[in-house]
Amino acid sequence: MVFIFSCSAASILISLGGSLIHYRADIHKQDQDAFPLVITEMKYHKESAWEFRRRRAIELMEQGEKWTVIAHVLGVSQQSLYNWYKKHQAGDSLIAKSFSGRPPKLSPNQLEILRELLMQGAKAHGWPNDLWTGKRVAKVIRDRFGVDFSHNYVQALLRNSLNWTVQRPVQHVNEPNEGSTKQWLKVELPRIITEAQRTNSHIVFIDEAGFMLAPLIRQTFAPRGKTPVIQVSDLHSRISIAGALTVSPKQKHLGFLYRLLPDNINFHGDSTADFVRQILLRIPGPITIIWDGFSIHSSEPVRQYLEQHRRVTVEQFPACAPELNPVDKVWFYLKYDRLPNFAPVGLDELRKRLLEELRALHNKSNVLFWCVRQTGLDVALLRNQSSLVVMAA
Repeated sequence: MVFIFSCSAASILISLGGSLIHYRADIHKQDQDAFPLVITEMKYHKESAWEFRRRRAIELMEQGEKWTVIAHVLGVSQQSLYNWYKKHQAGDSLIAKSFSGRPPKLSPNQLEILRELLMQGAKAHGWPNDLWTGKRVAKVIRDRFGVDFSHNYVQALLRNSLNWTVQRPVQHVNEPNEGSTKQWLKVELPRIITEAQRTNSHIVFIDEAGFMLAPLIRQTFAPRGKTPVIQVSDLHSRISIAGALTVSPKQKHLGFLYRLLPDNINFHGDSTADFVRQILLRIPGPITIIWDGFSIHSSEPVRQYLEQHRRVTVEQFPACAPELNPVDKVWFYLKYDRLPNFAPVGLDELRKRLLEELRALHNKSNVLFWCVRQTGLDVALLRNQSSLVVMAA
């Protein structure tokens, strides 16, 4: 507690729980012996991280700690320590000064309008999800107010002017509609199989997935208190793969076709249409494709290609029901059975391992049968299950 007295008033600076409380008190001479201070004004000051560093540095220096140690612990230079100590010796305040800076480009009224626009969600402004990034907000500001801000400045504006913070969204999985799933299994699936048998069509299940360079961590043994570390060169690098599990019309032969895209490329309409084209090159005769409602499956390139190839019939799974797709079980098998804790140094090593595992399915006929059985579709599809064929599309 530090007292700085003037002839008629006193200022008391108290450090309390990481914050500074500034008291202003009048001194009444006639009451000095009984109760010399009467508080007339109190101001609360939240101590910033820099102010804490300065205050802590002064405390350590006065305790005789080496300046090199203080600078290292607090992450500052010794020159800063010297400047702070000099100010402290001179009786100057260590509280950080605020600077007015340039006037804001958005008025208070415009900031409130911006708040209302952002509360509508990013989807309302044309983006596919409700994630607000600095670049997206900058575009909203530019389109509405005609002002260009960098995304870094926008982030500061969101924090300081709108009291928004960076947060990790909570992911809510869309729950499948149990009624629609049961209806599909009871009505649609028998219809699809009956029609495929009538036209002697292959049934082809299709799905896409991404395999990240960051490993899927399971568990490992390590000495108590020593957490193991897995070195990863790039958490976000990935290989996108499309798979097609095929069921022949008569003998119920199972096959698996796949295609890997170049590094860090996602499937779009053109690449999906090309995958369907390669399937048609491998399988003669009528084909019934069953896939989910992902937007690329109804994209313009896919639609145009299917219109040109009338031997293909397209059916769709019920919404939010990936558990019905046998290809989803193939991805589960690869990720959780074959690749857990696999930490490749680069995408070349990941690609090589993926190809090895996909080719190995040729000698593991039980795996694809397991994938189909896990969906509950095996009774209808595999009455006469037979052999297995695995190949790249």
